[in-house]
Amino acid sequence: MFAIEKHQQNGFDKVFLTHHTTGTTVAVVPGCGAMLHAFIVQDGDKSINIIDSYTGKEEFDEKAEANGFKGLKLSPFPCRIPNGTYRFNGRQYQLNHSLQHGSAIHGLLYKQPFRLVQEQVLGNSAHVSLLHEYKGDDAGYPFSYNCIVEYHLEENNTLSITTTIKNTGISALPIADGWHPYFTFGGKVNDLELQFCSREVLEFIDLIPTGKILPYTTFTSPARIGETALDNSFVLDFSKAQPMCILRDPATGWQLEIRPDNSYPYLQIYIPPHRNSIAIENLSAPPDSFNNGIGLITLAAGASARFSTQYAIRKV
Repeated sequence: MFAIEKHQQNGFDKVFLTHHTTGTTVAVVPGCGAMLHAFIVQDGDKSINIIDSYTGKEEFDEKAEANGFKGLKLSPFPCRIPNGTYRFNGRQYQLNHSLQHGSAIHGLLYKQPFRLVQEQVLGNSAHVSLLHEYKGDDAGYPFSYNCIVEYHLEENNTLSITTTIKNTGISALPIADGWHPYFTFGGKVNDLELQFCSREVLEFIDLIPTGKILPYTTFTSPARIGETALDNSFVLDFSKAQPMCILRDPATGWQLEIRPDNSYPYLQIYIPPHRNSIAIENLSAPPDSFNNGIGLITLAAGASARFSTQYAIRKV
């Protein structure tokens, strides 16, 4: 039996999607960047939440950026745009968004309120849709669009997340999409195993692609993360079978399987210095796509683009 409930916790107005038979629960916070706040499964008499997030609204308000943009919607661009400047259709734009280390980062919606516009419970799933209507408020991105985020909890500890971008303006707009969840099994990521379907990494200088693609095979088969440092964009190989990425905890036997469709051809992986969690980000385009054009979508007036990924938690 599935259900949708709403509760306030630590200042967050949360929406819970729950499978009462198994105890699997997903918590989202519409008012804070459509945040994925929890994904909980039951292991005997214990609960395991694989999402590293903010403790409450106060921490989010004060430290959303400093503590890693955890679980937030990245739109209309993910990652970085150096100096917050780019050209589109022959015109130069300067984002008014505050810069971090000289770059605009992770878009304009990650702290914006979304509102719950649809909820549905069926025999085998629970579904909510969240909407933010961006009105072109930043002079550096004067293009209006709707961002609809759909969370869909299904059987077998499976969560599908779909984002639809609809251009509501009168001219074309540049768009890229991404997510920023941090995953944890309760300990250091050093002890986890990682595998993903890619043999290619984008060469970076100061976290910005140079245009070169380099070979990378460290995690083509399951390998302990250990002391590996990662803040990289990998090109997914969709000729391989899903899942595109697996994060496994050998100590408990649980693993996370990530199954993006080809709307998300890039996998950005970042391990923060504390190494208590790992960001595995589905991206439609890598950093600075507004300038380098890699993966950038030009969306015509009235047109829509759809991006989808799926997370499943399995005991192996």
